[in-house]
Amino acid sequence: MAEPQEERSPSLDDCLKLLKGERDEQRLAGLLLVTKFCRNDDLGSLKKVYEAVGTHFLDRLLRTGSGDGGENRDVYLRLSVTVLAAFCRVPEIASSVEMVSRIPLILEIMSKGSATNILEECYELLYLVSTACEAGVMALINSGGLRVIAPQMSDLPDGSHAMEVAIKILQLLVSKLSSESINIERFFELSLVVAAVARQFAVLHNALKFEALHLLSAVFCSDYSALLHEPLRSMPDNNWADHMRTGVVSILQNRVAPSEKLHALILAESMMSILGEKWLIGRVKLPSVEDYLPADRCLLLVLESSHVEISVLSNELAYMKYEAPSSTVEEHLLKQRYLAIAFSLVEKIIKYISTAGENEGTLSDEAVFLKVIKILNETIGVVLEYLKDAKEHGKKRGNDLLASVRVIGSYLAETPDACKEQVQDLLDYMLAVEGEEESSPFLSSCFLLPMLCQITMEAEGCKLLTASRGYIAVVECLVKLIQSDGQNGEDSGSIFLACDTVMNVLLKREQIRFSPELSTFSSLLRALADWADGTKDPSVVMMAASICSLICDFTSEEALLKQPSFDGSSLDSLARLIARSLSSSSQDMSDSADLLEIITAGYSRWSNRFPTVKKHNR
Repeated sequence: MAEPQEERSPSLDDCLKLLKGERDEQRLAGLLLVTKFCRNDDLGSLKKVYEAVGTHFLDRLLRTGSGDGGENRDVYLRLSVTVLAAFCRVPEIASSVEMVSRIPLILEIMSKGSATNILEECYELLYLVSTACEAGVMALINSGGLRVIAPQMSDLPDGSHAMEVAIKILQLLVSKLSSESINIERFFELSLVVAAVARQFAVLHNALKFEALHLLSAVFCSDYSALLHEPLRSMPDNNWADHMRTGVVSILQNRVAPSEKLHALILAESMMSILGEKWLIGRVKLPSVEDYLPADRCLLLVLESSHVEISVLSNELAYMKYEAPSSTVEEHLLKQRYLAIAFSLVEKIIKYISTAGENEGTLSDEAVFLKVIKILNETIGVVLEYLKDAKEHGKKRGNDLLASVRVIGSYLAETPDACKEQVQDLLDYMLAVEGEEESSPFLSSCFLLPMLCQITMEAEGCKLLTASRGYIAVVECLVKLIQSDGQNGEDSGSIFLACDTVMNVLLKREQIRFSPELSTFSSLLRALADWADGTKDPSVVMMAASICSLICDFTSEEALLKQPSFDGSSLDSLARLIARSLSSSSQDMSDSADLLEIITAGYSRWSNRFPTVKKHNR
């Protein structure tokens, strides 16, 4: 009996003959054969098949499958999308005009709620075309790609290939979007994307977790991220915020590359900017851990990681500045940006724990609170060392230096005696630090005012401020605040802190044997008089008059008029101010009784040296 002849497998040539046939049936048969034996990585064969079948037939097949194709509609659709996605693995085909022109129809197919396997092929096609050419990604944006993909994200299976490709597509889209090109609708769509990707960031433990992290980081680092805050706050389901916390904790407590931890810190900083510092506190349930982690675990991890980053980045920046000045501007700016993020996180945590007594259950126990304080002390110590290094190299200008003063000021506002020796050694330098865009030091003084106001309540603090000549910086800061009319804006608190600081020093002038420079205080005298002239607020009048009275204690009208910053007009303003304040004694000024006492006692001592002022009070 003859052995049966072995059945021959179809070859590429057989497929090509069918694809070049005159009837659609032959071409369909050829395409079906292609899906059976033609591998996705065989780019040469895929190109031959694409050229043989022709674009017109592929377009007809796709439109038939996406329209009213009768009972075979789903078959045609699945076949057309499958082969088109395979063809797009050839970069030359993916970047062709014909393939780019199919993007709107593919998006339309996706919007109709196609089966998961077809969706996966659609995502694959969109990704390949978008990465192959600029025209592809722009066509995806302009055809409403974000509008179609965003609502579908939450329905894709966790960790699926479709989810992976969707995240990669969104990374492309986010990199091309700008604040000018985004409308309200797109912000809503992006908020859906953030919520869906946050879940993947929380539940996955593979490479896709880091893709999700990178996408979220890109969104929050974009120039339109601030405009996304309100849509995210308005999300009806707040699970996304818990997912973000879980993902951040997962990254920070595991051994991952430092760059990944930086991305996680970016997310933490953004979340606190959106939802407030309270986001740090909340139960975390990791998939690999049976029980919930303590509610303050996220806060501790963020603080510890920020401390590490500040230590590393400050060392690297110092080395780049003083040891390897040939480093690129881009490297320098990037490290400064990361340092600013770590500083911001520390400031937000300082703000949060400063209200710990008001929020029950903020930290799990006293041991945790003490650990937080210990880490903060160490962190501020590192920042002070960074400033000491800059001082020794004669550098006082730089946004990184100004940011360093700010974070130090935030902490010392709550604990003015922390790092006492280092602060004393660097106080004059910190008050001289200025930002890149400042013509003279100003913001550094503003950042330190809360601490200075507190330490000058004691004679020791006043001695420190006067011995370092830091009082000059405070006076100049106060003059600038007044000239900027800060009483009606955000600077009103800073103005009164500066006033209190100056008053503290002047009240203890004799006790600490301080001899003020008239050239410094004559400018302040004029600014205070002008400030009070332009307001009806009695608290401003009394504060300004009390400081003026203390300044008048160590000078005279004759001496003041010799100062270039003080003239007859200034003297008249001063006289009106003192007269207004003294006339308030007939009114109910119980809130300002101590200030009135300073004014009246001072007036009795120096009025004979100020005939113009005395004349106004007859």
